[in-house]
Parts: sequence; structure tokens; C-alpha cells
Amino acid sequence: MDRILADDFVLVTGLGKTYTKTDLLKSARSKGTVYEHQEDSSQKVRAWGDTAVVTALLWLKGTEDGKPFDYKLWFSDTYARTPIGWRYVFGQASTRLPKTP
Repeated sequence: MDRILADDFVLVTGLGKTYTKTDLLKSARSKGTVYEHQEDSSQKVRAWGDTAVVTALLWLKGTEDGKPFDYKLWFSDTYARTPIGWRYVFGQASTRLPKTP
């Protein structure tokens, strides 16, 4: 994660909370969230020169601080080509989608 995230990376959740590169690295190291399953579908990649946007439906299942979660959301991730390779510069996630039967 440290290599792919841009130093000025920002993630915005569907509830309006923002996370930086430092926040995500700290969260990953703490292991407060344990993913049992992560799967994306309906993925589309669009590229314009040195910028690419990945949009997909994401299914997440696991535990956070010992509490189970299982939900889907949409996300868009923006990548920029830099002199040292592609870097993840911005992410935006929807709110959790309602469960479908």
C-alpha cells in the first residue's frame, strides 16, 4: 500500500469521512479490520493519458473491531502515471447499498 498510494492520497467515503495515506497505512497495521472476502464486479477502467479511473461494485465481508460486516458499495479510484509509476491518488466510495433478496 505504501508504494502504490500517492503521498497526497485522499479517500472520501459515502458518509463524507476522509482518509489520507497515513490513515490507511495505520489502519492496515492495526488489523482492527479483518477482511474475509473482497470481490469487485462490474469493473470499468477508463484512461485518459496519464490518468485512469476504475469504477466497480465492491462486496466486503469481515469484522471491524470484532463486529461482523457484510455489504456492497460502489467505488471510483483515480490513478495517475508519475515518473516512478502509477499511483493511487484519489478514491471515492458510495454509502453501503441496501441488501437485495
